[in-house]
Amino acid sequence: MAHAAEFERVARRNNSLSSTGRLLVFAFLFVVSVGIACAFAALGAWLILPFTGLEMLVLYWAFRTIDRHAADCERIAIAGDKVTVELYEAGRAQSHEFNRCWAQLAVSPDGGRLALRSHGREVEIGRHLSDEQRLALARELGRQLRGAAAH
Repeated sequence: MAHAAEFERVARRNNSLSSTGRLLVFAFLFVVSVGIACAFAALGAWLILPFTGLEMLVLYWAFRTIDRHAADCERIAIAGDKVTVELYEAGRAQSHEFNRCWAQLAVSPDGGRLALRSHGREVEIGRHLSDEQRLALARELGRQLRGAAAH
């Protein structure tokens, strides 16, 4: 029997630029850097061109990596006796299910790490949250898990 989720949280990456915004920033940096390099090459410092090309290649790789992970997120849901953790990273999805009565939280004192574990399996959660947000999620999730005895 399917239950409506009693508890659900989604944590996403903070993306300050859209894909189009990232493309425009890269294009601007490309034009400025190549323009400056061409001006110096015209004055005889031609060796600047390969280094500018290498710089643009590394910058392209960095922007592409950011774009590939822009949609990463985590979803935690509790419905009845089932705790579901769904992880979406670089276009791949993973789903983990735990029994609500057996699931335990593992929290570092500083909030740097939060994990859900049961029967030898452990899944780290809250990777896209700050330490304070992770601790708040741990408190809220702990209350929800302890509420399993009432069901």
